[in-house]
Amino acid sequence: MSKSAYSTNTTEEKLERVIIVAWVDNETGVLARVSGLFSGRGYNIESLAVAEVDEERNISRITIATNGTKLVIEQIKAQLLKLVPVHKVADFKIDLDKSVFKELALIKFIGDAEVLKRAEEICIDFKGEFLDKTPQSFIIQLVKKRSEINNFIKKAKPYGLASITRSGPLAMSKGSETIKDNKGKIL
Repeated sequence: MSKSAYSTNTTEEKLERVIIVAWVDNETGVLARVSGLFSGRGYNIESLAVAEVDEERNISRITIATNGTKLVIEQIKAQLLKLVPVHKVADFKIDLDKSVFKELALIKFIGDAEVLKRAEEICIDFKGEFLDKTPQSFIIQLVKKRSEINNFIKKAKPYGLASITRSGPLAMSKGSETIKDNKGKIL
């Protein structure tokens, strides 16, 4: 039996899919410390996206998709806040009324003219953006909800789908709500 945090008795509490965001100093080793926190405690990282969001203050935003009970999610957030380079931690429950969730996917198709023609039709139906095109292949970009990308992949798989890369979900609160650091500056 696994010793993961997810192995605990969850008959009373169900697992939730949550996006956790941490604003951190953009410095060497921070990502390793954050991912080490997850692996050291048996928490799973479903996806991870990191980028600098404030060059002046040297702050990066780490977006982590994970699953857990409410207790596990609170433990993850508390542990993240204990890491020295972490400025703030927030979580986004999958609630489309309160937040926007999008994922980026780059998808390559390879095939003969007939196969690629059918694949192109599906890509157009899903409003894919064509980034590269040759007589034997093309690459599209989709920026959609996770479920829409999954649906696209199912429909396109028989038509030369050769390679997929995905960002994992990114999240932002709707409306004028913002998250501020301890000095009151918007992150």
